Amino acid sequence: MNSNRGATVAVLIFGMFVVILNQTMINVAIPKMMNDLNVSTTTIQWLSTGFMLANAVMIPISAFLMETIPTRTLFITAMALFTAGSLICGIGSSFALILVGRIVQAIAAGLMMPLVTSIFLRIFPPEKMGSAMGMMGVAMMFAPALGPTFAGWVIEHFSWRVLFFIMVPLGLIEVVLAFRLLSNVLKLTYPKLDWPGVVFSTIGFGSLLYGLSEAGSKGWGSAVVLSTIVIGILFLVFFVWRQLTAKTPLLNLRVFTVYLFSMTTLVSVVINIAMFGAMLLLPIYIQNIRGYTALQSGLLMLPGAVIMGIMSPISGALFDKIGVRPLAIIGLAITTVTTYEFTHLTDGTSYSHLMVLYMLRSFGMSFIMMTIMTAGLNALPIEMKSHGSAVSNTIRQVASSLGTALLITVESTRANAHIANYVNSITLNNPIAADNFASFERAIAGLTGLPPDVGAAYAITLISGLATKLSTIEGINDSFVVAMCITALGVIFSLFLSRPKKQPKPAK
Repeated sequence: MNSNRGATVAVLIFGMFVVILNQTMINVAIPKMMNDLNVSTTTIQWLSTGFMLANAVMIPISAFLMETIPTRTLFITAMALFTAGSLICGIGSSFALILVGRIVQAIAAGLMMPLVTSIFLRIFPPEKMGSAMGMMGVAMMFAPALGPTFAGWVIEHFSWRVLFFIMVPLGLIEVVLAFRLLSNVLKLTYPKLDWPGVVFSTIGFGSLLYGLSEAGSKGWGSAVVLSTIVIGILFLVFFVWRQLTAKTPLLNLRVFTVYLFSMTTLVSVVINIAMFGAMLLLPIYIQNIRGYTALQSGLLMLPGAVIMGIMSPISGALFDKIGVRPLAIIGLAITTVTTYEFTHLTDGTSYSHLMVLYMLRSFGMSFIMMTIMTAGLNALPIEMKSHGSAVSNTIRQVASSLGTALLITVESTRANAHIANYVNSITLNNPIAADNFASFERAIAGLTGLPPDVGAAYAITLISGLATKLSTIEGINDSFVVAMCITALGVIFSLFLSRPKKQPKPAK
């Protein structure tokens, strides 16, 4: 295995990079796709929502597939599906066909992440896992920021279909490399498929994630949001009961009896709620409020991604030497401080200041994103690692969706509250405000040469637009305050992390 380990790692990292790169490019292309396909915003969002749901459904099933299908066959199948899905999206003449292609891609992506993690856990001993997962982190951290930047450049010069077509040769290259270089490394136990578990997890995770994804736009009081979240939670209760009573569970939830795995999962939930939700707020501020292009938004985040890519192997090596707790405390502390700095955004915050802050925040995140997951999976017995990988990835998916829904909801509700305050303070019943507004009306009419009544209407429009803009900025600041508090909570949780007991080495 040692002689082939380098080639195996290269194949796995390249495959992960291609899949994650694709996932992060689609949002930039959505406006152009809406126009070309003549569909509404609600409809086009299903390209992201449908991908997320199919992805979440496949992750719990991945543990069963990894114990039933040879490693190389499963990996090649996943990459072949991903390539086929990319081709369908590229040539799709209708929205329905493109959605089918996205779901095929999602099935592949849902298999890839837990599969690659499990292979790494098998071919590296626990004392080398930090460095190994650090290398994997290069793909996981660099691709999400490179994707929007690259997609922005492509959209400005070519058709959005190029984003899918370029994945086809990359996918085919990966299939060939996997066929030649990847070995069968995971142990096959051929468990019986837990069909009730599949049904419960599909309905539970699918319904919960759909409800969370819609909460940001429809609000938490929406009947659709509330009903789907309740149904999701109910079926997840059934799923947990089934997994604890079945002879061959779909997911072995007894991984939570391992203390360190439970603690790292808790920290991971906190990180994903705060990080992924907050990462969505910054592009909204940069593009919607400040008027920068998608390409400029991507370029602003690119240096942070480079730092994370460089630091990922370094933090992995440090993890092997000093353990997870010091890295988690340092990383979360840096992230908390920089998140606090994002609570002071204005309509004049400079581009360079935003870039530096995001770079520092990325530096802090580089200490925790991969090391937390690695510490938890390292603590599991060998026979539980594939289940631990699937559980970890499933919970991260739910947490990131919850974080996005939570922080977008905070932003919208707080923005409405701020604009209500502006309306109350600018009321014409206030004589000072009335005098100032009348002077502003006359100034606008004089500068534009408009009649007084038209100048007054124009002045109202200007003030209304300015109030909306400032209220949105303050809403985003409030969301970053919530993200900062959640991250600070992670610092407290990280104090309870420790090194795992040594596990026996896998049989060769």
